[in-house]
Amino acid sequence: MSDQTKKLDPNEKLSFLERIAYGLGDYSGNLVYSAISAFLLVYYTNVLGVAAATAASIMAISKIFDGVSDLIMGRIVDKTKSKWGKARPWIFRMCFPLAVCTVLMFSVPASLAGSAQVAYMFLTYNLVSTIFYTGLNVPYATLQGLMTTNQYERGLLGNFRMLLATAGTMTINTVVLKLCAFFGSGDQYSQKGWTLTFVVLMIVFVFLNLVTFFFCKERVVENSAEGQENAKEPSLIECLKSLVVNKYWLIMVVFLFSLYFMMSTFFGGAAYYAQYVLGDVNLYATISNPLSTAQIVMMFATPFIMKKIGKRYTAMMGMAVAAIAFVLTSLAGTNVTMVIACNILKGAAFGCGAATMFGLLQDSITYGSWLTGVQAMGMGNAASSFCMKVGSGIGTAALGWILTAGSFDTNPTGEAALAAIKTGYIWVPVITCVIGVVCMLLFDLDKYYENAVKDLEAGRWKGSN
Repeated sequence: MSDQTKKLDPNEKLSFLERIAYGLGDYSGNLVYSAISAFLLVYYTNVLGVAAATAASIMAISKIFDGVSDLIMGRIVDKTKSKWGKARPWIFRMCFPLAVCTVLMFSVPASLAGSAQVAYMFLTYNLVSTIFYTGLNVPYATLQGLMTTNQYERGLLGNFRMLLATAGTMTINTVVLKLCAFFGSGDQYSQKGWTLTFVVLMIVFVFLNLVTFFFCKERVVENSAEGQENAKEPSLIECLKSLVVNKYWLIMVVFLFSLYFMMSTFFGGAAYYAQYVLGDVNLYATISNPLSTAQIVMMFATPFIMKKIGKRYTAMMGMAVAAIAFVLTSLAGTNVTMVIACNILKGAAFGCGAATMFGLLQDSITYGSWLTGVQAMGMGNAASSFCMKVGSGIGTAALGWILTAGSFDTNPTGEAALAAIKTGYIWVPVITCVIGVVCMLLFDLDKYYENAVKDLEAGRWKGSN
């Protein structure tokens, strides 16, 4: 660790510039994540002409590797020592190859067919999601805890992160199809248009990650106290055991998995819903952006809501309202105004979930430290990336399988295909939102959290004498 890093005050107030720089990391991350969630299946089916079931299977199988890579990367971050700290060097190292591989993922050569085409799709998808996105996102999530120990500043960083992440999603919703048509000479589904679109987006992606790298600093130095340098570090198995015996961490795994599964079927189905149910693919941004706008507005209000009712009940309320809004969407039919109104309600509900989910995860990890006496912060944080990617990947795969079951490949405007699109866009989200409500009903950590924190501050844990 450099002398400069050691001199930084871990409890100091962060500048507005540094908060923005950190938030821009999630804005740029969503240029990749949201593109995969909303458009990769569309690219495979409508540009390449690949069967929806084939594309879905590639994503589902890849998640077996993807989940393991998150845990490995969490361990790597914990063990990293460099002049830039633990997390920052990986943001610099991974943003360039991730950008290149994302362009390649949306640039399947026309000369490939059959098994060669499938192999290319499988390889590029795993290079993006399993290796390089994991290699960047896990360190990025960990960086929040390494920039400061000040609880208020950590809260502000989380708020900046989610606000700009939503703005990144909104950017993808707005520009992808328009840029594809522009670069494709009016054809939204030409290969040239998709390749050039992602070249532009990935140039922006690299630039924003460099902003995060250069303007964010790691102030929290582990084992800095005298006599702690040679303290025994828990093994990988001990860290994993400490997580799986923590019921609140397991509840958050289910909650986050369900939330990202829902977002993939919903956002992934939006372009299909606009084109085949509402009759105009250009309505995609029209119905999607009001949701993102409402989510951003709500996240300015959630600190006040959480102060009144707590994170748990804020999240529960959000999932319940979202379930109602999805049911109302089914009643809206082809009324675009009503669909937009329902999406505004969903956006407000999602804002409650987005503002609370990472805080609830951190609470569960802190409780686990008290429960087991094992500090597994890096591995616990890797779980957020694990749940996000596995949930979103399997959700996208499920959407593909649902479309195939509805004969979308052979007759995308048929009754069965339209029913399949509605299932992915409306009814799967209803089920997952209900699961989210149940998770929060079971998440009664507030009964024990305050005493757990007091014990930890005093150097005690549940099994200590």
